[in-house]
Amino acid sequence: MVAKKRGRPTNNPKTNPIHVRLDEETLSVLDRYCKQEVISRTEGIRRGIKKLKDDIKK
Repeated sequence: MVAKKRGRPTNNPKTNPIHVRLDEETLSVLDRYCKQEVISRTEGIRRGIKKLKDDIKK
C-alpha cells in the first residue's frame, strides 16, 4: 500500500530546506518588505534570491 502525500498538490515542490541567521538590520529589511507586500518571510527570501539570478556570471 502506498502512503498518500499530504499538503497541497504543486508543480514546484519545495524540498530543500535552508536555515540562516540574520542580523537585526537584515531581518528588519526583510520584515518591512514582507509587511509591505503582504507575504511570508519565506516568500520574501525566495524573491530576494531570484533577484540575484541576474548577477550570476555565465
